[in-house]
Amino acid sequence: MSSSHSSSARGAPAQVPVVLRLLPLVVAVFIGYLVVGLALPVLPLHLSRQLGLGPLAVGALVSSQFAAALLTRAWAGAFADTKGARRAVVGGLLLAAGSGVAYALSQAVAGPQAAVAMLLAGRLLLGAAESLVTTGALSWGVALVGPQHAGKVMAWVGIAMYGAYAAGAPAGVALAGAWGFSCIAGATALLPLVALPVVFALRSTPPAAQQRTPFYRVLGAVWLPGMGLALCSVGFGVITTFAALLFAARGWGAASMVFTAFGLAFMAARLCFGHLPDRLGGARVALACVAVEVLGQGLIWSADGAVQAVVGAALTGFGYSLAFPAFGVEAVRRAPPQARGAAMGAYVAFLDLSLGVVGPAAGSVAAVHGVAAVYLAGAVLVALSLVVALRLLSTGAPARGA
Repeated sequence: MSSSHSSSARGAPAQVPVVLRLLPLVVAVFIGYLVVGLALPVLPLHLSRQLGLGPLAVGALVSSQFAAALLTRAWAGAFADTKGARRAVVGGLLLAAGSGVAYALSQAVAGPQAAVAMLLAGRLLLGAAESLVTTGALSWGVALVGPQHAGKVMAWVGIAMYGAYAAGAPAGVALAGAWGFSCIAGATALLPLVALPVVFALRSTPPAAQQRTPFYRVLGAVWLPGMGLALCSVGFGVITTFAALLFAARGWGAASMVFTAFGLAFMAARLCFGHLPDRLGGARVALACVAVEVLGQGLIWSADGAVQAVVGAALTGFGYSLAFPAFGVEAVRRAPPQARGAAMGAYVAFLDLSLGVVGPAAGSVAAVHGVAAVYLAGAVLVALSLVVALRLLSTGAPARGA
């Protein structure tokens, strides 16, 4: 009896719910990502009104963050695999704080060209930071709870990220309205540092590999679900880059409610249905949720008032919420176990690729056809990810844990 009791006690930690084991990591990611949410409704208007940039330039500068994340994603995945996920997350938070310093310097330099250059530097630093934090958090979470819960890890890390967008957007509007863009810069420099104690309090996991797995091998394993992620991420990209400009052009007031509606719907879908990709399979879930996202994009395109646009943003967020872990589960099942950090980096790189291209491409569409037209283009491109989901469903996937 004593031996049995002792064994039971030793086994108790394994019975801790997955969500509770992930909670400190989720909190750290939320704090770190608040800096992204703060700038979402503020930076495009700052570039347009204060610095005089047109839609194409605004889209390119905002999207430069995602281009930087794309270019650093392979390195971030290898870093997490060989040096440890905690070091990746800590490095990302420090780079995010550095982006706030660059934002602050943009307020101090003379001339709009110098200000744009410093803002570009800040966006590039933030892209590298996002790459390290996201890749490190995903690989750390999978190491903590096991690959059989990969969908839950992606769901909860996503809740932290998009919850930060939802909370940060109205906070950013309020801070910028009261104290200007300088306050956004200061908050961006300080908030990531607040997350560091939470990161250091979480149990570390050993590196997954002694040497780097060639990125092309990992990319070959995850490219198909990655394409699904890239296409369905267009809806998110056109909201983050052009919602503020759409509301300003239509005279609908501040666009912070768009980001809040997107973020709240995103979190609601994750909380209520985040277990479905692990249980039903990613491809099946992707088919349903992408259709909802297409509907949301169509509503924004056809909106004749702010309410319809906000509802469209909520539907976009609800559908996109489950698309990320749905395609992600398919990616993890195809990835080598010793290179899951690199696989997460390769998979999320398709998100970076999508968002990096969407900004300037949609800016070109907006310059010719008006801002609303980018949401029609978004609906068409998101719908193409249904083809990828059908392909994944027809080809199947390796067994769980393979």
